Amino acid sequence: MKQVIEAFKRKDAEKRIPVLRLEIDYELATLFDAMASQDEATVQASKHRLEKYRQELLRLEA
Repeated sequence: MKQVIEAFKRKDAEKRIPVLRLEIDYELATLFDAMASQDEATVQASKHRLEKYRQELLRLEA
């Protein structure tokens, strides 16, 4: 049963990683725009989301 659960998680991760990379790219563009307009609240929110995405990506790739 444990092997079945692990196999399912791997397939789920394989689908999530490309989507997560797109989300990171979009958030980086958002961060760039916020930095250019000196919007500190948006910069901080964007950095927080990027950190969450980074942690998720590390978990999925492990």
